[in-house]
Amino acid sequence: MEHIKGLKFMKRSNLVGILLFLMTVGMLVHTSAATMNVVVITDPTGQDPNGAAAGSQSWAENMFQSTFILSKEKHFCVLSGGEGNETPRLGAIVSAVNNLENGGTAASAATLANGFSGIRIMTGGPTIGAAVGGYFLAYVVVVSDNGTITITPYNGGLAVLPPGTKGAIIHLRNTPGNPQYGTADAVRLQTAEMMGQMIRDGYPATDVVAAAFKNVAINAGEKHGGGALNLVSGITTGDMFTPTELNTTGFSMDQPYSKISDNGWSVAYPEAANYEVSPIDGSNLTTVYAYQALQNAITVDSNTTSVAVYGTDAPGVASTTQEIVQASVSKHGFSGTQIAKDINSAISNGLLVGVNNVEASDINVNQNQKAVGVYFKALPDDRSSPPWNLPISSNILNLLGNMQTAIGIILVILVLFRSTLISSFLKK
Repeated sequence: MEHIKGLKFMKRSNLVGILLFLMTVGMLVHTSAATMNVVVITDPTGQDPNGAAAGSQSWAENMFQSTFILSKEKHFCVLSGGEGNETPRLGAIVSAVNNLENGGTAASAATLANGFSGIRIMTGGPTIGAAVGGYFLAYVVVVSDNGTITITPYNGGLAVLPPGTKGAIIHLRNTPGNPQYGTADAVRLQTAEMMGQMIRDGYPATDVVAAAFKNVAINAGEKHGGGALNLVSGITTGDMFTPTELNTTGFSMDQPYSKISDNGWSVAYPEAANYEVSPIDGSNLTTVYAYQALQNAITVDSNTTSVAVYGTDAPGVASTTQEIVQASVSKHGFSGTQIAKDINSAISNGLLVGVNNVEASDINVNQNQKAVGVYFKALPDDRSSPPWNLPISSNILNLLGNMQTAIGIILVILVLFRSTLISSFLKK
């Protein structure tokens, strides 16, 4: 599943080092594989900011292990899964990314999975088409310009949505232990048909992916995040739905995720269960389900603001801060002073826990890019606003691209080595 600005490959020694590290991580956690991968392309020209999207979810634990790589610069994704272990999966991922970085198509990258036992690779981008290779059960959906929908089943090998074509690919199996085991075949076809109809009717790819998450979560039980990507605009759900602890499941995509009022105030679950009306103005609250939150997170509109949170990995802080900042910008515009005031108000009201008050100088506002960075802990050397890069080695980021947590790298590092990582970063 998976944040960076483009992908560049490193020297062989660096690559080997990262592979060894990831294999070590793999020994610490139970193996996981996404049982739903989906890529949707509604605008193969790449002009619609919501015209290509992708995502993964599963019943399984450790959904941050289902690789989910996005190149913001070249607008492609790599989703992985299958029944093979971590070592061949890593090999397939690196091979696919390398192929795409060097101008390959979705088909040429995905077919490389056939060289690795039990592995599945799904790739796609707005202009390169989409493909799935290796070990899979999938439908390819093609929607012609005259509205004809063609749905074709594939079982392993290679399945392709050609460049320049509107359509989708969905892979779906059931995880052993899922109470709804045995539903995957019917739901795979049902979801493919639904996606074809939505694409024909003009829905953007981000809406179609969210609808697929909902349908699969409810009817096939493969419901744990995971997350999704906007391949054109280069935004992701990040770790909104991935597990907060190792060897556990992610957030259930068919469950309530937050409550929001008409004035933009919102609160995430489980705290949301304590509110029936907005504490700000007493207005009614609307329940937002996880699949709706996913759709909102990856859909670009005139009111979209990208929010990055630095200095803490406390549970719920990033998602709550994002909601506060977006509400503040919607009401007051891109004012660092007002954003800081609204964040501090949330801290005083107990909506944000475990972080200190911020000053306007701790808010990094880029109005041209509609982006806001919030830092909850002052940096050394009198710096009060962080750089826009993630706090992790640029070598790792250059290899792995925009990651929701490729093979769990970002999340696992934060979970296993959080103190060392933060201390090291703050000393720089």
